Amino acid sequence: MLIVICGATATGKSDLALQVAQSLNTAIISADSRQVYREFDIGTAKPTIAEQKLVTHHLIDICQPTETLTLAQYQQLANNLIGDRQNLPSLLVGGTGLYIKSITKGLKIPRVSPQPKLRSQLALLGQTQLYAYLTQVDADAASKIHPNDKVRTLRALEVFYVTGIPISQQQGENPPNYPILQIGLDCDVAALDRRIAKRTQKMIELGLIAEVEYLCQKYGEDLPLLNTLGYGEIKQYLKNQITLDEAIALTITHTRQFAKRQRTWFRNTADIEWFDSNSPNLIDTVLTRIQKFVEDFN
Repeated sequence: MLIVICGATATGKSDLALQVAQSLNTAIISADSRQVYREFDIGTAKPTIAEQKLVTHHLIDICQPTETLTLAQYQQLANNLIGDRQNLPSLLVGGTGLYIKSITKGLKIPRVSPQPKLRSQLALLGQTQLYAYLTQVDADAASKIHPNDKVRTLRALEVFYVTGIPISQQQGENPPNYPILQIGLDCDVAALDRRIAKRTQKMIELGLIAEVEYLCQKYGEDLPLLNTLGYGEIKQYLKNQITLDEAIALTITHTRQFAKRQRTWFRNTADIEWFDSNSPNLIDTVLTRIQKFVEDFN
């Protein structure tokens, strides 16, 4: 059986998960697309060493920052961990909706790794021409992709040229046969904004600036991960393009925008049972619900 704890950034997933994991005597399987990368710690709100000693965390620190972990690879790794638990509950925790959906819905994902040379060649043709090609070789996929969506257009063409089979014929769902309980954390927008501001300030206090400076020196400023949330804004500060106050304000703004997209994703996902992050009885309420879920399937 699988228990999922999901929701937007800064809603308290990690804190709740630690308590749930200890209660169930289980490990945490991360569903965070940036925590898989080593050395990106503070800016991704990765579990601390103390928290990792308290509860085993899987699927964090498994890739070098210069590598790319595909959705298919993540799905395989997570499914292996869940399968190893057999009849014991597994705990999947995070805010990367596609990671979670790949597990809970059993997404069928084309096993085609990124092809940099092919992508570079295709990109030279321009998005208009690429989309026109896609409508010819895979009209079904094109109908679901916006004409200006370069990333998905390239991916669909990449899969077709590598396999000879349209990506639309390689996708779909094959839901797992084990029971799943999805717990969503949320709170009103004003409260979430306060949480985001507080967490951003905490990251600065924990040493985010030094972390970004070190990563820039080690991997170069052009590393894609250094353009992601929190890192890109601090990188601008280190390059004297903006002040520290402006970097913090931008990080908060961008995090709010990201959280809004996450909330939309999860709210459009069926089967999630929602709980108020600010409820004083949150842990007791969630554990009671989990206990009933476990009892129902044992």
